[in-house]
Amino acid sequence: MKIEQNKVVSVNYHLTGKLEEQPEELIEQTSTEKPFVFLYGGGGVLDEFEKNLNGKKAGDAFDFHIKATSAYGEHNQDYIADIPKQAFHVEGKFDAERVKEGEELPMLDSEGHQMHGLVVEVGDEHVVMDFNHPLAGYDLHFVGSVLDVREATKEELEHGHVHGPHGHHH
Repeated sequence: MKIEQNKVVSVNYHLTGKLEEQPEELIEQTSTEKPFVFLYGGGGVLDEFEKNLNGKKAGDAFDFHIKATSAYGEHNQDYIADIPKQAFHVEGKFDAERVKEGEELPMLDSEGHQMHGLVVEVGDEHVVMDFNHPLAGYDLHFVGSVLDVREATKEELEHGHVHGPHGHHH
């Protein structure tokens, strides 16, 4: 069976990324015991990732690159914000235990949508947060193999994601 729309795909891969002139670094590695399983065409993965797997079948190897612009975009300075420290007060006191450099925090935008930001700096008056995707700016390199391709169940198609082993569980 070939990878195409509405198939459940299991892959094992080694993902490295390169940020500008820095050397490639390991980002993620799956295994045959814990593969990456997704619904092809379900919108849950990068379009370029799917395009590079289209038509492959179980046992096929892959080795492809995705440029940052086709992955998570370039790092955008507009997504870095100075937020008044008062926004991080709990019961009138700054939450220094949770709000520290290197921590990722859930936040709400002005329209109430949840997003995650990385605390870059904690100053006297402001907290500098980066709302870029953690892989923004990275050129990605996937090397791996297709482990399995199967028909999606009616329930998986209705929900838009994989159920069962290594997929989403309700």
